[in-house]
Amino acid sequence: MRLGRRFYMVLVLIILLMGIGYVFAPFFAIGQWALFVLALLMLVDGAMLYHVHGIRAFRQCAIRFSNGDENGVNIRVESSYPYPVTVEVVDEIPFVFQLRNVDFRMRLQASEGRTIMYHLRPTQRGIYSFGRIQVFVESRMGLLSRRYTCGVPQDVKVYPSYLMLHRYELLAISDNLTELGIKRIRRVGHHTEFEQIKEYVKGDDYRTINWKASARRHELMVNVYQDERSQQIYNVIDKGRVMQQAFRGMTLLDYAINASLVLSYVVMRKEDKVGLVTFNEHFDTFAPASRQPGQMQMLLENLYSQQTTFGETDFSSLCVHLNKRVCKRSLLVLYTNFSGIRSLNRQLAYLQQLNRQHRLLVVFFEDADLKEYIAMPAKDTEGYYRHVIAEKFVFEKRLIVSTLKQHGIYSLLTTPENLSVDVINKYLEMKSRSQI
Repeated sequence: MRLGRRFYMVLVLIILLMGIGYVFAPFFAIGQWALFVLALLMLVDGAMLYHVHGIRAFRQCAIRFSNGDENGVNIRVESSYPYPVTVEVVDEIPFVFQLRNVDFRMRLQASEGRTIMYHLRPTQRGIYSFGRIQVFVESRMGLLSRRYTCGVPQDVKVYPSYLMLHRYELLAISDNLTELGIKRIRRVGHHTEFEQIKEYVKGDDYRTINWKASARRHELMVNVYQDERSQQIYNVIDKGRVMQQAFRGMTLLDYAINASLVLSYVVMRKEDKVGLVTFNEHFDTFAPASRQPGQMQMLLENLYSQQTTFGETDFSSLCVHLNKRVCKRSLLVLYTNFSGIRSLNRQLAYLQQLNRQHRLLVVFFEDADLKEYIAMPAKDTEGYYRHVIAEKFVFEKRLIVSTLKQHGIYSLLTTPENLSVDVINKYLEMKSRSQI
């Protein structure tokens, strides 16, 4: 139980009356009678609130949340009071959100129930713990409020962004992936896997005409080819300290995990096999490439618990273990980051070794905040100096792309927020050009 705002307002008024009563005696008696009436009303208000257990509340949310996305939480509040009441609902959300405004006030009619909905956006994977639901009820008098502790504590696991994966899945079914920025890549050349022979229609490439089949059918027939299938694609994720940099509350590792999950879905829709590799100071997780029905769930579970470390990434260990475990030539999509050209030169020999045995695509990040800073005009000498340093870092990123290209290594320089779309477009482009 707690005292309401009206109680304090009336109490202040009574104190003023008694204070004035020291000058004008009748007001002191009025104040005493008002104090007696207040006590009587509090007893009546308390009896109205406590004569029945009138409130029930419970929380409804998914058993797992999607990292980096808005996740809905519903609170159902039901009143059994035979008269209207005012309720304040406070949900004990996980402390990691550091929110103090998850409380809602509303008025419930007699025997009415309502559903409250709000959203939470986690930026870290792991287990988040909800507490109880605190409901404070006031009658029409508003002098007292009764506290109800409802619901049960609940743990929710925060997984990589599976909501993003569902959006891609729905748009892929409706063939609307272009809404997310996925480009329709024009096929260049011919693919090697023959699919069928069909009748020629206007617009077909005349170079695909099958003259023998045309002679037998006495009409033009063309060969139809399809993308090569069952190619192996591995998402190789660096978990070293370079991936701890944060952008909009999420680390580069989280962005890489979300992008690899979406890319895995697209790869399997293209009937290719997808696998997973993570590494830091040593070789860590390895999931063989496959396109079995349970592969996506297995990748999701493996990505759920991945964390960055403060150590230096060991690319030599990656080369040794990949040589042992991946025999077939595959596309390796390496998610990492380079602070400058010197950090690239330290790892360039290992990247060349990986590219000789497989097709390597190095995905690294440009600093979006740094680009925004450069776009702002400098105002003084120190500002010009800072701009020169910032432009030097941006130039080194472009120099890294040029250096990798000189050594025959494909690269993708992108911002964290555009990572998923850009890496999918790059995969589709490389596949259409038979570069895998």
